[in-house]
Amino acid sequence: MKLLRKILFPFVPIYYIVVWVRNRLYDMGWKSSKSYDLPIICVGNLSVGGTGKTPTIEYLISFLKEAHLVATLSRGYKRETEGFIIADPSSTAKDIGDEPLQFYRKFNHIIVSVDANRQRGISQLKALKQPDVILLDDAFQHRKVKAGFNILLTTYNQLYVDDMVLPTGNLREPKSGAKRATIILVTKCPENLTEADKAQVKLKLKPLSHQSVYFSTISYSDRVFSSETSQPMTYLKDKSITLVTGIANPQPLLDYLVECQITFEHLNFKDHHTFSTADIALLSQKPYILTTEKDYVRLKDEPKLDASELFYLPMSFEIDEEATFKKQIATFIESF
Repeated sequence: MKLLRKILFPFVPIYYIVVWVRNRLYDMGWKSSKSYDLPIICVGNLSVGGTGKTPTIEYLISFLKEAHLVATLSRGYKRETEGFIIADPSSTAKDIGDEPLQFYRKFNHIIVSVDANRQRGISQLKALKQPDVILLDDAFQHRKVKAGFNILLTTYNQLYVDDMVLPTGNLREPKSGAKRATIILVTKCPENLTEADKAQVKLKLKPLSHQSVYFSTISYSDRVFSSETSQPMTYLKDKSITLVTGIANPQPLLDYLVECQITFEHLNFKDHHTFSTADIALLSQKPYILTTEKDYVRLKDEPKLDASELFYLPMSFEIDEEATFKKQIATFIESF
């Protein structure tokens, strides 16, 4: 893969120019972006791959739903349906995608919707559900919608300022696109991050005067969960564990399991992998399966898998200066 990216380096300027021109057309008003009369918060990134959008969206849902009717609008990546759909009890990952299904099953009293056409999706939500706030999932490059508040994610170990555009790098658009962000959220930080470390990152990011920078950490639970029970991590010791991952970067999870002295076989699939009949047949032969929360929503309804032997490991998400972060979000919502 690294060799292929080096071979494709001559195409970087072409990709850069095409995306730069597209952004300039929007910036100068030659291509139109639609604004809305309700709070719309976009969560996205400049890069491909896992920057922590799902836990960030879940964090926002958790504190906003206490005072507001929250709607999420996602593309519904790898779903087998088209158009606008609002999740209901019969929805599956094939209907709405794995991450929206996770939102729907995890939280009560919110609206979960999907539509690749974000303008249409917003219009439908306004007409049908009248939410107080809409969270746009992975829509930083969807310039047809002008969100009032943009949260740009970048991982601590791979800041966008240290990256290149596709196909040699991982950036979907040039680094200059970061200027559209209201908040730059540095994700997947080490838990022992010091104020000096934060200052160094801010120096590299060079935030503009209208931008705030926050830092977040992700940590794994000390318990695993199934549809029937929860158990301490020690329950997995001395058992034949198969770890199943279909996420962009499983390495932090692998490191955590090693730290917990869990011995496991790892079946690593691509992000948003659709489990085939052959995959399920293979997994049905495994004594115990441990997976991520996102993969669990796709596997739990498989009749060939024993629910009592299928576990997932949830994550927790924390932001530094949490009160300030929440106040900034609340102030934006209250401005409508």
